[in-house]
Amino acid sequence: MRIAILEDDPNQLSHLVRTLEQLLTIGETNVTCITFSNGSTLQQALRRESYDLLVLDWNVPGLAGVELLQWLRKWQTDKVPVLMLSSRASEHDVVQALTLGADDYIVKPFRPLELRARVQRLMARRVPVAASDGERFGRWEFERVSQSVLIHPAPGDDDAAPQRHALTDREFKLALTLFQHMGDVVSRAHLLESAGYSTEELPSRTLDSHIYRLRSKLGLDAESGLSLRTVYGRGYRLEATQQPLQADA
Repeated sequence: MRIAILEDDPNQLSHLVRTLEQLLTIGETNVTCITFSNGSTLQQALRRESYDLLVLDWNVPGLAGVELLQWLRKWQTDKVPVLMLSSRASEHDVVQALTLGADDYIVKPFRPLELRARVQRLMARRVPVAASDGERFGRWEFERVSQSVLIHPAPGDDDAAPQRHALTDREFKLALTLFQHMGDVVSRAHLLESAGYSTEELPSRTLDSHIYRLRSKLGLDAESGLSLRTVYGRGYRLEATQQPLQADA
């Protein structure tokens, strides 16, 4: 999970990062917090980077959190969840933030367990269907134990058998991240982090090789109904080419 935090108070920022990393790092879920103390700096980052969640304070230098939120919802197509975390507690302020597109609002000081519950709820909205062993997105079913993807037959092709494709650990993590962000641009740094590469490595050609193999193994082309496209200067987008992808119950 990649979280961008906008907070200009060093003590509160340290407490927030520590809380999120400790409470949300569970099992296969690892949390990386990228911090910003200036709203304009985060705005620039959002033009090229992608995140699973934004946690925004209201009163910060540069661009206020609520102004950044308004820009994000108006000009950015990616629907990243936004949690406002602010000392501003009036009903008017809460309603304004929610009206502008915040997904949730917590008044400082936050309660750690409540914060975890609210973040987990926001993340659950983003992932279509979760099972004990994996996740399913339409015909593509991810099986964590075997690190493979089972591609079920297309509707109307009842005689065909499901196809199982074994992936490497990094390929599996990359593919799952792309499916979890269906329709959104996922930045190169985001993908590399999700695959387990350190921020110092950032092997651009290695990522391109992974993407090439995923396209081939999982049939991510227009004929399958899904297309994995390069977005110049940003990263990759997995998108439906025929009809909205529906997660099977």
